[in-house]
Amino acid sequence: MSIREDALEGKVTPIFEKCAENEGIDVHTLMAGVAKGIIAIPKNKNHDFERVMAVGKGLSVKVNANIGASKDMPGLEQELEKLCVCLKAGADTVMDLSLGENLNEIRRGILERCPVPLGTVPVYQTVAEVVEKQKKEIGEVTVDQLLSTIEQQAIDGVDFMTIHCGLTRDSLVRVKNHERLMGVVSRGGSFTIEWMSYNNKENPFYEHFDDIMAILKEHEVTISLGDGLRPGCLADATDRGQIQELIHLGELTQRAWEHGIQVIVEGPGHMPMNQIQANMLLQKRLCHGAPFYVLGPLVTDIAPGYDHITGAIGGAIAAAAGADYLCYVTPAEHLKLPSSEDVRDGVIASRIAAHAADISNGLPGALEKDIAMAKCRNRLDWKGQIELSMDPEKARLFREEGGTYKGDACSMCGNYCAIKVYKKATGPGRCPTEK
Repeated sequence: MSIREDALEGKVTPIFEKCAENEGIDVHTLMAGVAKGIIAIPKNKNHDFERVMAVGKGLSVKVNANIGASKDMPGLEQELEKLCVCLKAGADTVMDLSLGENLNEIRRGILERCPVPLGTVPVYQTVAEVVEKQKKEIGEVTVDQLLSTIEQQAIDGVDFMTIHCGLTRDSLVRVKNHERLMGVVSRGGSFTIEWMSYNNKENPFYEHFDDIMAILKEHEVTISLGDGLRPGCLADATDRGQIQELIHLGELTQRAWEHGIQVIVEGPGHMPMNQIQANMLLQKRLCHGAPFYVLGPLVTDIAPGYDHITGAIGGAIAAAAGADYLCYVTPAEHLKLPSSEDVRDGVIASRIAAHAADISNGLPGALEKDIAMAKCRNRLDWKGQIELSMDPEKARLFREEGGTYKGDACSMCGNYCAIKVYKKATGPGRCPTEK
């Protein structure tokens, strides 16, 4: 029995009990959401960890952090360092997007030390091994190799996998007839398109969808339906190709549910702010309320070096409009492999966006910490403010740099602190009388 099937039968299991405890909700409410498909619990039966979590309607907005080695920087140690940074910064899940060498070693090393759900994009490994090791073309990857990679990663314990099943030959016709400024920017999407073009065949992930579902169910892997045609710039947002793929993802969502598989649906991408809400509504409608996982979205194309900010702006709008899950964007986006510091900045920025959306959505308890912060600020309680901060380490550093760490004001205002002046003006015997 899968997690989804247990939920459909109303069978309370330790996974549901642990997840409900971690999420702070009633276990039966959680199970009802899983049964309906509006909540997913990514938890491979081969990956033991304590922080069992859920993503979906009625829960806090979750944040994912991507790490992964590259061909030029292939080491495991740097990725383990990034994993530690992600976890310390508060990421709810992590994805290993490694390309290059020793991919099994890297993934297994990360899994062994990962106390949260871990995701992957299996086609990355298949393509890297065929192209780099066998010196063949992307189009020479076989279906058996694709399925074998999915199975091996599932056996290893990967909790959720991004698979680009909705990108069909029909979708490509629409993209070609509605020319894009940037074409396809999804790496997995581009690999899939190259394979389809080289072999003049349908997307193997779409054609062999049922075989993939059988593998995922055996090991309890949640499928994250990838958006291979997500817009890579504002000019390409909400075009025919993107929407056609979303229609396919909605159909595949139902098919996955019928197999007893939990589903997350991936979304854009780059998108003007005024289109975000409509896109969230479209996804929820077309994909039957399945949890929506968005990359940003980035609301401008001209901020390289600051894309953690552009992504956080879009993420806050998206989550307030219905997105359930934010994939972080780092300052290094579009420029380089992110460093540990980039990873940290990306996680914090997305957590800010997620928390802001939780408040906007009226999530129970979301505002409590902000109220506690306001009380600390009103008392000029600097220790309390730092402890309540999203990033206490940075808050403490800035306070110390101000040179008044032990004082009752900050170096910005000093004795002209508005709170101090107001309290003096309204203190005993000082409150003005009405005339």
